Amino acid sequence: MEVVDKIVLSKDVYQKTEIGKIPRDWEVKKINEIADVNKENLSGNTPAEYEFYYYDLSSVDKGKVLHPTEKLKFADAPSRAKRLFKTNDVLMSTVRPNLQGFTYVDFDSTNSVCSTGFAVIAGKYESDSMYIYQNLFSYGITRQIQKLLVGSNYPAINSKDVENLKVPFPNDNKEREKIASILSTWDKAIELKEKLIEQKKEQKKGLMQKLLTGEVRLPGFKEEWEEVKLGKIATIIMGQSPTSDSYNDLQEGIPLIQGNADIKKRKTCPRIWTTKPTKKCLPGDIIVTVRAPVGSVALSHHEACIGRGVCAIRGSINQDYLYYLLIQKENWWSKISQGSTFESVNSNDIKELKVSMPPMMEQQAVSKVLKTFDQDLYLHEKELVEAKKQKQGLMQLLLTGKVRVKV
Repeated sequence: MEVVDKIVLSKDVYQKTEIGKIPRDWEVKKINEIADVNKENLSGNTPAEYEFYYYDLSSVDKGKVLHPTEKLKFADAPSRAKRLFKTNDVLMSTVRPNLQGFTYVDFDSTNSVCSTGFAVIAGKYESDSMYIYQNLFSYGITRQIQKLLVGSNYPAINSKDVENLKVPFPNDNKEREKIASILSTWDKAIELKEKLIEQKKEQKKGLMQKLLTGEVRLPGFKEEWEEVKLGKIATIIMGQSPTSDSYNDLQEGIPLIQGNADIKKRKTCPRIWTTKPTKKCLPGDIIVTVRAPVGSVALSHHEACIGRGVCAIRGSINQDYLYYLLIQKENWWSKISQGSTFESVNSNDIKELKVSMPPMMEQQAVSKVLKTFDQDLYLHEKELVEAKKQKQGLMQLLLTGKVRVKV
């Protein structure tokens, strides 16, 4: 990224401090020395009709904000809705802060109030709010928060703890501003990449709907489609759980795929192995969950034992086409799932699923288009993971002074 060219390696002599080594021309500052914390709350005399947007802890996750769509009246607001904040402030969750419910307020905060589950931090210099915000995600602050947490179900810190958090602090305001600007630029690039990925996922969803229903046909294909039952075009292997005494996490035997917990990003991701396998799936088989949640689809990347929470599907048609078709049908399963304790489907339900099938050549062409789209998505997601890693590494360098910026 362009901003990397604007930083140079430090030749300063470091000093040891309680939060680690920092340059000699830096200091260690408590947050309350460089910012105001919880400066302004709603007055108890606020008119009952006063309306505002209310942000609770569920509104913020690692910098991302879910904005309320409706205003609340003061009389109808939760009792914790008391804290005012403004643009350029930082909202820091004090409940489960280890989950990093923090955000920098870069949006219009007119008539906005947050829960007292947040600490509101306002830098004494406007640019210091962003500098503090970036530090909240650093290893140094994370380590301090972990030591301060109190409680088991909802571990928390208090406002005094927030005030006493220590940050490495360059005395030159321009240096702090430059560090914050560089890291903020990375955040924006990451956010743009995330938005692009979401847009592409929506595009793919629409493309699947059109291609897999015949609403849109690829050039050169005009033959009629045939409606068939899934059981006629695929082998369905229902899972059967092995005895629990065969379970292990030492990778002895073969992997065990039991349900949705063993699926990540539409791939089998086993946590447990078994030495007494029952029913098996093979690499390339389609895995479908048959117990809540019903219908989640993945590809098997293992020869594995399948438990009773899943089934394996092996098509006599184009397997890639069948995989995309079952993904497109995921929401359909909730209509037929049954059970008093939890939703489930049986082998007959699966075999009776009706699907419209084009000829084999068209199946291959459609699946090729969708696979190409998936490969493009994979590359963007890989770039996103790499950008986040690079930003984390850059934070560690810039916020400790191991790398200094040109001012």
